[in-house]
Amino acid sequence: LLTSPTPCRAKTNVMFLKTHKTASSTVFNIMFRFAERYNLTVALPAGQLFHLGYPKNFMAHFVEDFEAIGQNYNIMCNHLRFNPLEVQKVMAPNTFYFSILRNPIPLLESSYIYYKNEVPAFRSSRDVNEYLASPTRYYHPADSRQNIYARNIMWFDFGYDNNAEDDAEYTQAVLEEIEQNFHLILIADYFDESMILLKHTLCWDLDDVIYFKLNSRSQDTVQTLTPESEERIKVWCSLDWKLYLHFNQTFWRRIEETVGLELLEKEVDHLRTRQKELMETCLLEQEAVGKGHVRNKALQPYQSGAANILGYNLKQDLDNRTLRICQKMVIPELQYTSYLYAVQHPHKKGKQLGLPLLWTHFQER
Repeated sequence: LLTSPTPCRAKTNVMFLKTHKTASSTVFNIMFRFAERYNLTVALPAGQLFHLGYPKNFMAHFVEDFEAIGQNYNIMCNHLRFNPLEVQKVMAPNTFYFSILRNPIPLLESSYIYYKNEVPAFRSSRDVNEYLASPTRYYHPADSRQNIYARNIMWFDFGYDNNAEDDAEYTQAVLEEIEQNFHLILIADYFDESMILLKHTLCWDLDDVIYFKLNSRSQDTVQTLTPESEERIKVWCSLDWKLYLHFNQTFWRRIEETVGLELLEKEVDHLRTRQKELMETCLLEQEAVGKGHVRNKALQPYQSGAANILGYNLKQDLDNRTLRICQKMVIPELQYTSYLYAVQHPHKKGKQLGLPLLWTHFQER
C-alpha cells in the first residue's frame, strides 16, 4: 500500500462547490459516502428542494435546520451559487473549500444536450454548431436567467456575472478572489489525478475517493463540434476559458508540490485497479447502461434534455454488507439527497422523488 510519509488527520469540515457538467455528481457521491463513513452532518437543502436555492445567490436559510444547527455542519456539496459570507454562516471557520472546473469546449456541448429543452437559447437552435455559429441570434439578454447554462456557466456558479465584459483587470480580480476563497480547484479533464490530489490534500484514504462515474451520458447523444465551433466557445465563453486556463496551471503546480508526478502515476494506477475490483464485485455488466436498461427503478438517474443518462445494475447475489457498499457507489444524486435527508431529519416530511425507495430502514448507517 502507498502511504504518505507524515501521518495526518483527515479533514472532516469540507465545502465542495458543485459546478455544472464537470463530473461534480461523482464528487458529490464521494462526499456523501465520506459523510456517512464518519457520521458527519451535511448541510442539506431545506424542505422539498434538492439544491441550495440555485440559481439564486446562496443564503444560509436555504439549509435545512440552519436556525437550530448554526455553524455545526461538516459537509456542504449540493448545487448552490457561491456566496462566501452566507456559506461561512453555515460552515465552521476551519472548513476546507474546493471545487472543480472543466474545459469549456466539451462543457458547452454537454450543457447544450443536457439543457436543450430548458434553455431558450438552446431550444431555438437546431444543434450546438448552429447555436455557436451565431450565439447572439439565440441568446437574448432578457432571458439571461434562463440562459445561464448557455454562456460562462462556471463563472456564474462561482457567484459572478456570466455576461460581464471580459476586461483584463476585472477577470484578474475575480481569479484572485477565487484563489482566496478556495483552497483547491480540481480539473475534471484529469479526474483520477484530481482524486489523488484531493486524497493527499484532505488526508483521506484511497477508498474515500474511489468512484463509479455518475450522471454521464451515452456516446450516441454527443454532438461533434466543428473546429470553428471550438474556437468560438473560447470567445463566447471567454470568462470560463480564462478561469479554466488559470486553474489548470495551478492544478499541475499543486500536483508537483503535493504528490509529485512519479507518485501520482503510481497512485492513479492503484486507484484504477481498486475501481476495477469494485466494479467486478458490484456490477452486473461491469459498466454503465442506458436509461432503459436500469433494472432497479430506485437506481434510475434523473433524465434531462436530449441526453441518455447512464445508470448501473448491481449483481443479485451480494451479501448485505457488500450490497450496501455497492448501492452507495451507484445511487444517483437525487436519491442520495433524499435518503440522507431522511436519516438526518427523521421527523420531517421526506423529499418526494416519485421513485421507489432504495432503503426503507434508515437506522443502518
